[in-house]
Amino acid sequence: MNTAENQSLVSVIIPVYNCERYLAEAIESVIIQNYRPIEIIVIDDGSTDGSADVAKKFGQAARYCFLQHSGISAARNRGIDLAHGTFIAFLDADDIWVQNKLALQMAVFGKKSDLDMVFGLLKHFRSPELPETLKANINCPDELMPGYSPSALVAKRDVFSRAGLFETNWQVGEFIDWFLRAHEIGISVIMLPELVTLRRLYKTGDKSTQNAYFSNYIKILKASLDRKRRA
Repeated sequence: MNTAENQSLVSVIIPVYNCERYLAEAIESVIIQNYRPIEIIVIDDGSTDGSADVAKKFGQAARYCFLQHSGISAARNRGIDLAHGTFIAFLDADDIWVQNKLALQMAVFGKKSDLDMVFGLLKHFRSPELPETLKANINCPDELMPGYSPSALVAKRDVFSRAGLFETNWQVGEFIDWFLRAHEIGISVIMLPELVTLRRLYKTGDKSTQNAYFSNYIKILKASLDRKRRA
């Protein structure tokens, strides 16, 4: 890879934990991107299903790395450590990119050299293999919405040196925590008005899970406020 290609290389990090059913579709949505150069890194967070076999079937198209189960933050951090790209993108193993996702976002970096991160819109969808009775119980917004989500992001690699890596202590909300830390130090960000990511819905949330999410988000927001006070 020459110098120009290396400077435009996007490292796509796909963390997976027991998601063999959807992983192939996620990887394929990266392979068919109409942007190059890219590298795909699958970080297996200790899966006990067939996720490893799915990833390895892609051969050299997707680099595979196994970790002892440590959580999605540790998996993403390991991917960043292994990445060769000047740019970092993430894709959750159950999400899908639209074909021009990277082309849209990288075009913005080409026009704005001082930009640090680019998001795009996302759209939810109910996973098509689900029985209709389960689909009926899954709330699925019809409208496009701002994709403040790892799967809708491309960031310059040095953002993670400046803002730090993902905090491994959070069980949920780790991306919000990281984004708040990035925002606090003045990382520049733009939200594109185009669709870039499809987010798969296939589970119904119970009340205890929702309470755990809410509790974590409150703690994350408090930590952000405490940092601002100290600053």
